Amino acid sequence: MKIKVSAVQMDCILGDLEANLKKAEGLLDQALAAGAKWVIFPELFNTGYWVPDRDMELAEHIPDGRTTQWMIALAKKHGILISGCILEHGEAEGVVYDTALTVDGNGLLGKYHKVHLWDSENTRFSNGAEVPDPIRVGELCIGMQICYEIGFPELSRLQVLRGANVMIYPSAFGRARYYAWDINSRARALENGMFVIALNRAGVDDDTVFFGGHSRIVAPDGSVIVEAGMDDEVISAELDLDLVAQNRRTIPYLRDLNRPLIKAAWEKV
Repeated sequence: MKIKVSAVQMDCILGDLEANLKKAEGLLDQALAAGAKWVIFPELFNTGYWVPDRDMELAEHIPDGRTTQWMIALAKKHGILISGCILEHGEAEGVVYDTALTVDGNGLLGKYHKVHLWDSENTRFSNGAEVPDPIRVGELCIGMQICYEIGFPELSRLQVLRGANVMIYPSAFGRARYYAWDINSRARALENGMFVIALNRAGVDDDTVFFGGHSRIVAPDGSVIVEAGMDDEVISAELDLDLVAQNRRTIPYLRDLNRPLIKAAWEKV
């Protein structure tokens, strides 16, 4: 199976939902022009990232909220998959999650609450409490994590062992830590023999939070297929899922993983 995917790198207007969705739709049009059948937006693309005083106000319910319904409508109109990451109201009043989600034209396919929170996010969001199974769409099996979690190999490996062959990381990753972005995105792909789509924010929030850009699509052998610069940009690539099995046989990390030992050792930590 082959699928054309586009990663949307964008700057955002803080707190302006409608302006951000309008801009995102224009960038989605660029992805469609490139032939994309799956379009992915970065972390908190609909609100901007640095809105700590407005998290509760800007959070939405999934799937009934404005942004999820916008995603579903566009997915239905164009016959595509759409993924992104938004603020979500939890079931308990006052709880907010940083949530990745994927939809098609029929509705929500799956969502993921960010488990590992970065720095002051611990005062803004609740930690996710589970790692859901990957989303299956034909031969495509999508795992989702968010931003900082690109440096936590345990979660990606867990989803891979459940079948994931592509992992997405919608992000608002800092400019100063490009070295971590570079190494970790390639390492997660290579060690799991999977495609990694690491898509990042562009620009600056509140003149204080500087984002690194450099969204990239990484092949199962760890090579970078395509990478963005620092500004608004849509990058696209065709994912040949047959390469996943091929690379997992070339370097058989998953075959040779001693699962009983790892499980037993983790239970002692």
